[in-house]
Amino acid sequence: MSELIGDLILKQAASTPSATAILYKEQTVTYEALLQQAFSFKTLVEDLGVTKGERVAIYLPKVPETVFSIFGAALAGTVFVPINPLLKPQQVAYILKDCNVRALVTSQDRLKLLSDCLADCHDLRSVIVTGKKPLDNQTTVHVEPWRDEPVVPPLNFKTTRIDKDIAAILYTSGSTGNPKGVVLSHHNLIAGAKSVSSYLENTDADRLLAVMPFSFDYGLSQLTTAFHVGASVVLMDYLLPRDVIRAVEKYQITGLAAVPPLWTQLADLEWPSATVHSLRYLTNTGGAMPIATTKKLTAALPDTKIFLMYGLTEAFRSTYLPPEQVHIRPDSMGKAIPNAVVLVLREDGSECAPGEPGELVHRGALVSMGYWNDPVKTAERFKPIPGYNPEVPLTDYAVWSGDQVKKDEEGYLYFISRKDEMIKTSGYRVSPTEIEEVLYASQLVSEVAALGIQHPVLGQAIVLIAVTNTPDAQSIILKHCQKELPNFMLPKQIIFVDKLPRNPNGKIDRKQLGALYSDLFLEA
Repeated sequence: MSELIGDLILKQAASTPSATAILYKEQTVTYEALLQQAFSFKTLVEDLGVTKGERVAIYLPKVPETVFSIFGAALAGTVFVPINPLLKPQQVAYILKDCNVRALVTSQDRLKLLSDCLADCHDLRSVIVTGKKPLDNQTTVHVEPWRDEPVVPPLNFKTTRIDKDIAAILYTSGSTGNPKGVVLSHHNLIAGAKSVSSYLENTDADRLLAVMPFSFDYGLSQLTTAFHVGASVVLMDYLLPRDVIRAVEKYQITGLAAVPPLWTQLADLEWPSATVHSLRYLTNTGGAMPIATTKKLTAALPDTKIFLMYGLTEAFRSTYLPPEQVHIRPDSMGKAIPNAVVLVLREDGSECAPGEPGELVHRGALVSMGYWNDPVKTAERFKPIPGYNPEVPLTDYAVWSGDQVKKDEEGYLYFISRKDEMIKTSGYRVSPTEIEEVLYASQLVSEVAALGIQHPVLGQAIVLIAVTNTPDAQSIILKHCQKELPNFMLPKQIIFVDKLPRNPNGKIDRKQLGALYSDLFLEA
């Protein structure tokens, strides 16, 4: 039985060593080879003096070494921190400092980009560099080459960690300030893999295409869900939506997960007959799927089951709508996944009646351990449900999502809105404050507000409303954003005004701005 993340590949390597675990371009990695490469990495981080519970960050695209690092770090009893490969050096450095990373895994090219930032990462002791190039260390940190030699694990290997120990930290944006590290235990991740694979009916015959980054909870879930049942995962960083369809055809993919903006693009493309026959199911995450997109996918893939889902990093996955309900209630996010309770609560903690808006609250095995080194924000989101099991001395914590939802008479849930000002674009949660701080630091604007405006493809598009005296401000500000922010944080439009509206408390009136520009991207 798998109780720890490392157990997933230990079990599969023991039972089906020659079965395929990973496919990457023309490379195939069996479960036996995956385990041996993970053990090689485990040995490397231990040789570098990284001890149990310390953090190992992974800043790489989706390549086999990324997977070896994740599971090798887990086998060593350390905590893996996958970093979105789209992030820029200053954002990477923030994560390295915030969770006191001891070792970083990256490539030679990425290390060069990070060289000016690493000196401030005082807890960082070692950088492990992948690839065959000779090491060119331009930093003050010790640099170690990647080890390709497989290591055969000892018979009856057992780790000293338990399932309540920390396995991973995933960084997610909050409505204000820098991203927060969501702390996940081995138990959280294993419970998620078991729950998701049960309703998707995954088996060892499945082949999943991983298009989302492993720093994203549902991207990581492609690995844990597949390895729980002995399925295989195809690693892919796509350039164009058409590349995804080609990969589905080439590798005979049976399961595909994506965010709604990508599904909207894929729905308008032609799906070859081979993909129609191989693709057993598709899932969405990172926002509501447009009904028109669901209808197009149903027409293009008549034999493919569609699972509409909702989740948040703090609880991994919360609800799903069974395929047989998609045509009946296509705007619903479904009901709770197995081993979870999802409630719609008023501010006082009492349960809402059908049709009454309230906050989505999730309790169960998937609720994470809180935010790394941030007791204040943890206390805001992770709270007991008032009046629940008052006889039990130890409190049962739930996560309060910040999302307004409602349920119908049959208990199906429907998304209404966010309580906070979080921007949800291309499946990413983006903090408006994080964007604004980059602009204020540049001194190119005197005032700025970053808004999320409804967009037919992106979900929300980022729009900057700015006050500036900078000549040629449009191009200069955009170039600065391109330098300092990843692509998914770039503004779709910049609007200049003489002044920003204020509410009675003197704060920028974001609601007024949102209403003023709400139809900016409405289709003609």
